[in-house]
Amino acid sequence: MPTSPDVTFAQLGLPTPLIHALGRGGITAPFPIQAATIPDILAGRDVLGRGPTGSGKTLAFGLPMLVRLTGAASRPGRPRGIVLVPTRELAAQIDKALDEPALALGLRIALLVGGVPFKGQATRLSRTTDLVVATPGRLADHLAQGTITLDDVVVTAVDEADHMAEFGFLTQVTEVLDRTPAHSQRLLFSATLDGEVGELVRRYLSDPVTHATAAVEAAVETMTHHVLYIDRADKPEIVARIASREGRTLMFARTKSGVDRLHQELRAVGVDAGALHGDKPQGHRTRTLAEFADGTRPVLVATDVAARGIHVDDISLVVHVDPPTEPKAYLHRAGRTARAGETGAVVTLVAEDEQAQSVKVMRAAGVASTPITVRPNDARLAAITGARKPSGVPVPEKAAPEPTPDERPTRVSLRGTALPPRGAGGQKGREAAQKPGRGDQRRGRPGAAPRGRGRRGGA
Repeated sequence: MPTSPDVTFAQLGLPTPLIHALGRGGITAPFPIQAATIPDILAGRDVLGRGPTGSGKTLAFGLPMLVRLTGAASRPGRPRGIVLVPTRELAAQIDKALDEPALALGLRIALLVGGVPFKGQATRLSRTTDLVVATPGRLADHLAQGTITLDDVVVTAVDEADHMAEFGFLTQVTEVLDRTPAHSQRLLFSATLDGEVGELVRRYLSDPVTHATAAVEAAVETMTHHVLYIDRADKPEIVARIASREGRTLMFARTKSGVDRLHQELRAVGVDAGALHGDKPQGHRTRTLAEFADGTRPVLVATDVAARGIHVDDISLVVHVDPPTEPKAYLHRAGRTARAGETGAVVTLVAEDEQAQSVKVMRAAGVASTPITVRPNDARLAAITGARKPSGVPVPEKAAPEPTPDERPTRVSLRGTALPPRGAGGQKGREAAQKPGRGDQRRGRPGAAPRGRGRRGGA
């Protein structure tokens, strides 16, 4: 991703301590969406932003939010900034990206997500917290239990609003926004602005400035796309050979059971793969993502929803083991590679009965790729993906530590009515909902992800 020529963070209005903190992380120049949005957010304007994955939008709203919170003191249990995101993984990534900048400005961040003890989060909120990064469900829990008050909020950001709508979270989002002062600043980032997202914009944003840095399509210069027609009987061997390649590889399956099955099959033939989906306990999800990020496990198998928060550098290959059924899913999956100017490849495996649907999805996503038919030993498969024969020596699964009991209270709405457990009622995308489990802690904030390496333009 190119940076904005002849524009510096200082010229955008960021203070020197913050610029020095960015420099220590290897971030020396703003990306286009950062150059576009930072001045307006610093000026107190409501902002509506659109930017592709890897465009640097986390810092585009996060840095000026932090600056807006300086110069005043927060009170216990009364943060002045809120960031709402659809998944725990994305919340952890944002928390990580903003941690050092916040420290440089003397600010404190609290991470509120499900799957980690509620009591520890409540204790953290009882002390001074300036900015809260949260998933809607867990923030709603804290509001209902009285452990947090939003009367002092001056700026709220809603990230991936379209995915909030897809997962059925917009009711909780609106209830949270209703609890913030009506005159406070609102920032919203979304890939699409139709339907429920459009209504959210009209209801809560006042005369917003709109910034869009790129069309929503897969036309990234450093990304190559390949469609491989395969015989369904060959699929397990082809997937195993691709997973045995060198380099960090992200594989997508359509369902949670499909992720578990593929994970077991790969480990049985000698591929050290991890698995990520919404039914995994939070501790498992955190460790799995950390192992993938640091290269301990070079292969990760995930569902679409669980991968929303995966922002890991150097993913050189994305594989659609199960072809996506809509263009948005293709674009989201593909966006995990070729980030921030890096190169990457996207491979879609298509069986005969999937070909017609795949052509429609690829065309709608703006992807032009001529399909080729391959078999497991095909030299073209190896040339495109680096596929090679797996070792055949099963990889034993590591023993998981004992889970920490989750002290999360019964779910209630902000209006005091009982809510069903997440996952009930058939609501779409509930695998992203927060579930009891295990959590890690970093600097007293549960669920934080490990640090990745710095890069220009940031998260």
